[in-house]
Amino acid sequence: MAADMRLPTIRKPVSLSVSSSHRRDLVVPGDVITSDTGFMRGHGTYVDEEKLTASVAGEVQRVDKLICVRPLKTRFNGEVGDVVVGRITEVQQKRWKVETNSRLDSVLLLSSVNLPGGELRRRSAEDELTMREYLQEGDLISAEVQSVFSDGALSLHTRSLKYGKLGQGVLVQLSPSLIKRQKTHFHNLPCGASIILGNNGFVWLYPTPGQQEEEAGGFYTSLEAVSLSDREVISRLRNCLLALAAHKFLLYDTSVLYCYESSLQHQVKDILKPEVMEEIVMLTQQKLLEQEG
Repeated sequence: MAADMRLPTIRKPVSLSVSSSHRRDLVVPGDVITSDTGFMRGHGTYVDEEKLTASVAGEVQRVDKLICVRPLKTRFNGEVGDVVVGRITEVQQKRWKVETNSRLDSVLLLSSVNLPGGELRRRSAEDELTMREYLQEGDLISAEVQSVFSDGALSLHTRSLKYGKLGQGVLVQLSPSLIKRQKTHFHNLPCGASIILGNNGFVWLYPTPGQQEEEAGGFYTSLEAVSLSDREVISRLRNCLLALAAHKFLLYDTSVLYCYESSLQHQVKDILKPEVMEEIVMLTQQKLLEQEG
């Protein structure tokens, strides 16, 4: 049986100069946020003896006079416009149930998807009978939150060609609080792979496609064999994501790319070793500080 033995190594000195203004305002349950009575109480807070106190562990966010605490570890609380990656769990009448890492299963209505070929017409009984030909249990999809029901469940849609059924790739499940909100969550990285950073913490890695099949209406998935070089790039990106998530690092296209570049001097299988992981994350943090500074 092969045993992996690691001996003490000299770590490279990495200098990080982080000013106090860059430190996030983190609190734990029971911490007093402010004793000023002019602020409004938001999510994750309560008033105790006229002091605004945190009820969850997380980051304090202030919007004008409203104070709320964003939890560091939580289920996905979707908002309209959020990009999500989800898995079909059930096919029901005129709708699909989708697992999106939220408290309740999300709903994708038959009327909220593009028909194959991009036809614009009312959904008929034939469409309802052939729902499993579009999407069936176990399929992965990318979608956008269209609305939020009164019970907190999310209503999704895939009416844009960039959304739809996902083909060959790797799904990485992380905490939703680690995903940075951006204008676009679809990125083609220069290393040869593409990434979908779902707001719900589900990240999809896949080979960058050549030409998009627009006539498929979001249901076309390529089943061609993925080259070894593409698989290595995707595996390296997957391990980089896990390394960043283990150190509670905010995930967006720049941080993932810098982490990928910092890991090139190591083999893919070594990235998740604790000492290598720490070195890569420190180098990534240094690059980001240099870019900001």
